[in-house]
Amino acid sequence: MTIILADTTCGLPKKLLAERGIPCVPQIVIFGDEAYHDDSELNTPTFLQKLKAFPMLPKTSAPEPHLYYPIFKQAQEKGESVVVVAPTGKASGTVRSAQTAAMEFPGLDVRVVDTQTISCNLGTLVLVADDMAKDGKSADAIVAKLNDMIPRGRLYFVVDTLEYLAKGGRIGGAKRLLAELLEIKPILQVKNGQVEPFEQQRTKKRALARLVEVTAEECTGGDESHLSVIQVEAEKEAEALVQELKSKVAVSEIPIYELPPAIVVHAGPKAMGVGFFV
Repeated sequence: MTIILADTTCGLPKKLLAERGIPCVPQIVIFGDEAYHDDSELNTPTFLQKLKAFPMLPKTSAPEPHLYYPIFKQAQEKGESVVVVAPTGKASGTVRSAQTAAMEFPGLDVRVVDTQTISCNLGTLVLVADDMAKDGKSADAIVAKLNDMIPRGRLYFVVDTLEYLAKGGRIGGAKRLLAELLEIKPILQVKNGQVEPFEQQRTKKRALARLVEVTAEECTGGDESHLSVIQVEAEKEAEALVQELKSKVAVSEIPIYELPPAIVVHAGPKAMGVGFFV
């Protein structure tokens, strides 16, 4: 048996993770001198309230290595393997943290997979890996499947405000001001494990319409595409986006996932996006 280990950047609902028995370690969100585990000490409404009120951009930190220890210990006692499905190492220290924790269990078969992605596509990889584990597939087979899917992932998202990108030093204050005066909404993408600009559109409506166009162009459809939508504080807009996508792409279901705090720190409230595999 292989245990699939996730972390909160995958954005999968707690209820779903619990139902499937997938262990999940938290990211750390730091407001000044106060640090919170984002799985139990900071729910989304409280986080958003603090984020909007805090004068500086909160910091984020990968799970401490010791958070992996109970899961690794249990696997070792049962003689099971562990596949850690981790967010991109270019934006998070989670890969390194899991590898550090694994060094404390030299006899345990631990595979740490750098998925080169975040959010809903990371969640998809967690679910695919868990399905395979429950079907009795080996750790080797699971890792091979993930490595096959990783380069085929596409993830695009629209930020509603440039405030948080500016606070994080990713854009200058003058550029932020000009963009907001012109109602420019940037579309960002996760490419080669990094968040990069994709396009700019005037107004959020146009940006979301462009998301639909890009998805229709690139997503082949079918359940193997694992098309999903991500949002925070934009539930109704996300539901409308799902209906628009269903009219353009042949898929049976499009789940909506909430962006986790460690990502909202940079993207800001009302961010939305789409993820899929080609």
